[in-house]
Amino acid sequence: MVTVSQPGQLFIVATPIGNLSDLSPRAVETLQQVALIAAEDTRHSKYLLQHYAVSTKTISLHEHNEQQRSEMLLQRLLDGDSIALISDAGTPLISDPGYRLVSLVKQQGIQVVPIPGSCALIAAMSASGLASDRFAFEGFLPAKASARRQILETLKDDSHTLIFYESPRRLVDSLTDCVAAFGEARQACLARELTKMHETIETRPLIELLDWVKQDDNQQRGECVLLIEGAADSVSVDEQEMSRLLALLLPELPVKKAATIAAAISGGSKNQAYQLALKLQQK
Repeated sequence: MVTVSQPGQLFIVATPIGNLSDLSPRAVETLQQVALIAAEDTRHSKYLLQHYAVSTKTISLHEHNEQQRSEMLLQRLLDGDSIALISDAGTPLISDPGYRLVSLVKQQGIQVVPIPGSCALIAAMSASGLASDRFAFEGFLPAKASARRQILETLKDDSHTLIFYESPRRLVDSLTDCVAAFGEARQACLARELTKMHETIETRPLIELLDWVKQDDNQQRGECVLLIEGAADSVSVDEQEMSRLLALLLPELPVKKAATIAAAISGGSKNQAYQLALKLQQK
């Protein structure tokens, strides 16, 4: 009888973003037990693995070799070997390599198992004081000023809390562009060197945050997460205006006609006006 081996599993293992104690016992056990660890930079990861006495063989997987390595790793998984994917710091795939590998593995029906842990954007969000019920992670802003300003312009009316990763070398320029796009008074948070000795989490109006960073060169060093308060939701103002119009129109016109006119005057949608008109009639 021929024995057919079962595929291995791909473990997505989050690693510390600074403090080595943040690696979970489950993550350590996984790294010790898999057949191979795919690391963004094997030289960088060596120190973490040595600290936890992980002797598992490592292989590099980064943005320049991910396509080729993914096919090789897939074959190892199909042959029955389990593999762990780690990045230099934090959760893999979050502005780090790994998407091609995970996508390829999922297409083959192989189980992908997340081992949760550190993630800079989530750590920053939790301590920023900004609204956390709705947020959007935008990754790194473009290095070129024109492209960066264009992206910020498209986001200025977004009501989500916006989260960016940023290079300390571009921090002042990016904050300057954020002031131009979002206004001086918009609340923002700089979370820098999270979990490390010189951790900074500072929330201020954008213009004050920019001035503070300019005056302290230390804030222009290390890993940076920048969070921007979402735009004020204008729905309530629009709804208030539409309600006022409908209150004048409904006594004189059918619901549908009143809603159509109110929507045209206020610039709102006909459906919104119609639903609001029905509510007002029920009062």
